[in-house]
Amino acid sequence: MALELLALRGLGLGDLLTAVPALRALRQAHPEHRITLATPAYLGPLLPLTCAVDDQIDVSGPGPVPFGRPDIAVNLHGRGPQSVEALRRTEPGRLISYEDGPPWQDGVHEVRRWCDLLEWYGIPADPRDLTLGVSDRTGPAIVHPGAAFPARRWPPERFAKVAALLDDVVVTGSAEEVGLARRVAELAGLPADRVLAGRTDLADLIELVSRARLVVCGDTGVGHLATAFCVPSVVLFGPVSPMQWGPPPGWRHVALWTGHRGDPHGDRPDPGLLEIEVSEVVDAAMEVTS
Repeated sequence: MALELLALRGLGLGDLLTAVPALRALRQAHPEHRITLATPAYLGPLLPLTCAVDDQIDVSGPGPVPFGRPDIAVNLHGRGPQSVEALRRTEPGRLISYEDGPPWQDGVHEVRRWCDLLEWYGIPADPRDLTLGVSDRTGPAIVHPGAAFPARRWPPERFAKVAALLDDVVVTGSAEEVGLARRVAELAGLPADRVLAGRTDLADLIELVSRARLVVCGDTGVGHLATAFCVPSVVLFGPVSPMQWGPPPGWRHVALWTGHRGDPHGDRPDPGLLEIEVSEVVDAAMEVTS
């Protein structure tokens, strides 16, 4: 019978991408184990690209986790208590978590946080091991105006001004963001066929970003995809510091932030985000693509 390792990360696209170095470290440390990741089903197309996961079970949030008696369970979801309890209920032989491990530190970059956890348990992890591929930059520039919460959404009028100054640009977004994407395209003078929002599933989005020459977006999962495929990016931060969720320094990634912190789940654009001017974004885009 194969040895089983269960990891929990029941969160979104960007969250999974920031956990890639930790997952690869687990793969390296436990090559004899079958690694199952408990994560939302829609993230499935990403898993083969990590070269770290053998199987997936559909879990959104901290649990419950429908899995029985893994040899090792790893909590990559949060500090607990719900996620810890969900993994305890699987009756693992060993549980790796912040509850029984190192002290939880606020303000740590999300990639570093999970690498630090594993290193405390004696598992080497490299936070730089984020890459899923390298774009050939033959695809269009991507403007992605959406984000999970209004606090992280730069105004569509400003995204439109940036899009109008870019060559060969498409506007992406989820099915719920079609109206937002169409507004950006209309204000930018782009034809309707340049709006890809609502027309791409995750596999399509991965393919699109993997060839892109530029990504301009807010603090959302598409920014992490740009990092994963080494695509030049300009990422706009508002209530949360890029020191916690931003791209790694260098390799043509620019994180714009005015230094203000706020509520990332707020129902209106963060005041600090609104301090970022169109000219700053355009200059950064020219810089990373030159």
